[in-house]
Amino acid sequence: MAAQARTYLLAGVIILFVAIAAALFLLGGGETGEQPAAPAETPLEETEPTPAETPRETPPEETPAATPAEEAEAEKPREPVVLRILTRHPGEIQRATVEEFLKSEIAKKYNIVEIKFYSVPPVAWVSAIQSRGDFDVAWGGGPTLFDQLYQEGLLAPLTLDEALEAAAQIPDKFAGVPMKRVGPDGKIYWVAASVASFGFTVNHDVLREYDLPVPRRWADLASPIYGRPLVEENRPVVSIADPTKSTSNTRMYEIILQAYGWEEGWVVLTGMAANSVIESGSADVRDAVIVGKVAVGITIDFYGYTAMRANPATEYIIPEGETIVNGDPIALLVTSKNPEAAQAFIAWVLTEGQKIWFRDDINRLPANPNAFELPEGRERQDLKAVWEKLAQAETINFDDNLALQIELAMQLYFNAVLVQLNSLLKEVWKTLLSAYFQGEINDETLQNYVRKLGEPLEYVDPVTGERVVFTLEDAKRVTSLLREDPGLRDAYIKAWREAAIERYESLLAELGG
Repeated sequence: MAAQARTYLLAGVIILFVAIAAALFLLGGGETGEQPAAPAETPLEETEPTPAETPRETPPEETPAATPAEEAEAEKPREPVVLRILTRHPGEIQRATVEEFLKSEIAKKYNIVEIKFYSVPPVAWVSAIQSRGDFDVAWGGGPTLFDQLYQEGLLAPLTLDEALEAAAQIPDKFAGVPMKRVGPDGKIYWVAASVASFGFTVNHDVLREYDLPVPRRWADLASPIYGRPLVEENRPVVSIADPTKSTSNTRMYEIILQAYGWEEGWVVLTGMAANSVIESGSADVRDAVIVGKVAVGITIDFYGYTAMRANPATEYIIPEGETIVNGDPIALLVTSKNPEAAQAFIAWVLTEGQKIWFRDDINRLPANPNAFELPEGRERQDLKAVWEKLAQAETINFDDNLALQIELAMQLYFNAVLVQLNSLLKEVWKTLLSAYFQGEINDETLQNYVRKLGEPLEYVDPVTGERVVFTLEDAKRVTSLLREDPGLRDAYIKAWREAAIERYESLLAELGG
């Protein structure tokens, strides 16, 4: 009986064990992984399943979730940014940029709250960047100026995705001219934000007033016929700018020196300066044509288009076969304290910001062909026609490296000999032309005097004390010296002035002036 009782007890324990095991099996979901329905008395949203209870499925292509530290960094608000931009652009471009950029999405993304523009003469850009130490962007001023910054190690490569994607929309070349400066490392150091040609803008009313022919070549502006109003009414009818104050005029003088050759180029430049009002900047040259102060002024193309919209009597003319097409650069500076924000600004200028070129008071040609698909671009079919024509323009084979090698010496020599002494130069020129118009000298004698007046000077070098001629090679040498020691500038200017005064006074004596 006791044995039977033990048997029943053992059977009961076994049954109880099996029941408990079955219950545990069902609660655990079994080997199928299926979850049982939640008990009615336990709402699902109150349950916090463990990772084992709720497997997380991640598709193979899905980017891993950000770590808490990364999420915190992403959510961290950006500090307000003030961008400092070194520029050669005039006020209308600066105002349009501030107005449009600060309301753009990319400005909001990078929390750029203010733009400050700084206008500095091109000859002082290197020293200004080095001494100030906080400029973010350089914008406008021509490729020669930007190549100088590049050679000085002042440009930083573009690295931000948005900036690189924007730069990719700019053609590598336009009219055969590079639109980007790519370093040996394959990185982009500057990229063109707009394109331009160089020529002259004429006022047909003034041309008719003095019965002057429409100029077609640079040399026409240096001709005796353009000097007749100066002789008869003491009125110069040509306008140019001091190269130390205008990068666009500097470029045109470099074009002339390469198109005509060094020696003949200086003869042309001298005659042009003798026929001209020397303005302090390129905008003043443009305005002089618009209001009829002069018959013709040398201008970058967009100043010509602006003049044509302001005064229907004006016309911009490209000297065929004697011009070049430039890309006007924008670049990140190594001194930038906000390189990401600065590159975001560059990206905007190269894309959405291209719309500012189409404003009536700006009239520039975009570097990005997609700009003509913007609403503002569709309304400027006149500029699109110019852009397409310019892409096929006949240009000279311009050597950027050569221009950079002689630029500083050329600017200062021009200033010393043709700007500072312009009154004395005009005295010689008027005396010479008066004798010619009165029949006292013939064409051959006139041309001999024109050449004597303009050919490169012989001067006493302030460093060596030797007498040297301002040849192309000498200009390279002096430019190199001046970059190494800017303190020598005044000494060279003084030496060139003295040599020019000696020549001008000698010619006056010969002519009986």
